Amino acid sequence: MMQLIQRKWKSGLVKTLMVLYALITLYPLIWLFMSSVKSNEEFYSRPFLLPTKWHWDSFSRAWNVSDMGTGMINSIIVTGISLVLTLVIAALAAYVLSRFQFRFKLLVMGLFLLGMLIPIHSTLVPLFIMMNQTHLLNTYGALIFPYVAFELPIAIFILQAYMNTFPREIEEAAFLDGMGYWGIFRKMMLPLSAPALSTVAILAVLRYWNDFSFALVFISKPALKTLPLSLSMFATGYMTDYQLTMAALAMAVIPTIIVYLVFQRSIMQGMVAGAVKG
Repeated sequence: MMQLIQRKWKSGLVKTLMVLYALITLYPLIWLFMSSVKSNEEFYSRPFLLPTKWHWDSFSRAWNVSDMGTGMINSIIVTGISLVLTLVIAALAAYVLSRFQFRFKLLVMGLFLLGMLIPIHSTLVPLFIMMNQTHLLNTYGALIFPYVAFELPIAIFILQAYMNTFPREIEEAAFLDGMGYWGIFRKMMLPLSAPALSTVAILAVLRYWNDFSFALVFISKPALKTLPLSLSMFATGYMTDYQLTMAALAMAVIPTIIVYLVFQRSIMQGMVAGAVKG
């Protein structure tokens, strides 16, 4: 009887701590949406309390003032193309590195590992010079190519570690059935790697969607500005309109929340499988 009571107490304590941790983790997001319907005066005077008057018009004003529609479309285009290229190239490279033996394989893997150690923002100046010489400034390619290049090392690392867990017997059985390498990759490796692909996808989307520095340096045309550049419209050297800033941030974060909710099960499966097997 005492053991049953102790188990219930321990279970209740663990659940209580998990609920508290969840609230602490979610509070910044709650605070963001709460602040988005406050006036500037209430943002300063009552930063952690509910608003006395809910300013729902902040969202429409923020959308129109910053031209968020243009920024949203450009961000979707850049993020979508970059994501597709990242997943295709990383999956192909990971398949080759995990299933084939060839000369200089360790060197190639070392180069990808080295790519994970390069500080991204230290490359802004040489990349700007390169983009200027190749006439890629103020184009989607000025963002897509660097995004894919810097995301590939971690994507290949995750996918290769996951593909290494697949038994080679399934490939041998496929060869006996007359299936080639491309068929094995397309019909077996890609479906089996869905959890790892989802993990790579959410990490890449978050990086592409939220990037500010590359877009600021490589894009100057208003018609090509991405969402982070639209959000910077509310801050000047003299003041920041927090009412519109918070409303714009709340609208900008919604797509990333939706993407995570859609892929959360596959993401957790990929992370757990990689931790246990890889």
